Amino acid sequence: MILLRKGKEEDIPSIQNIANKTWPEAYSSIISEEQITYMLKKMYNRGELLSQLEQGYAFLMAEQDGKDLGFAVFSNVDPANHIFKLHKLYVLPETHGQGVGKLLINEVVNLVRRAGGVSLELNVNRDNKATAFYERAGFTIKETVDLDIGNGFLMNDYVMQKAL
Repeated sequence: MILLRKGKEEDIPSIQNIANKTWPEAYSSIISEEQITYMLKKMYNRGELLSQLEQGYAFLMAEQDGKDLGFAVFSNVDPANHIFKLHKLYVLPETHGQGVGKLLINEVVNLVRRAGGVSLELNVNRDNKATAFYERAGFTIKETVDLDIGNGFLMNDYVMQKAL
């Protein structure tokens, strides 16, 4: 049975481990190894993750038999309009197709609804096969963006949205 729990500071090493195992598999055919390394260091260093926890980002962990299988991170990005953003959702490659991601996204949607959210947005690389996963979860493409993330790298993303 897969259990979900609130992520805490003690979960940071596990989050980093899952990201380091997931990103090369998810992105090596889409972006360069240099960009993967840069983004992992930028987005998953301890200071950045701690900062997100301190800012009130919600971290959600999925585990089975004491082993962390995946995580999701979301926050309220527009309190006046009740718009939330899913910042991260990753599950270990060996667990793909076992419902871990679906469990995480469904729980994020439920938590956002309970918090008064009317919309949940996310960014996903335009070439990422996860786009289909999000479409199956009820998200639609809102817009296409190219985001400069520094060091000469761009994120070529869809902004996807789900009305709640």
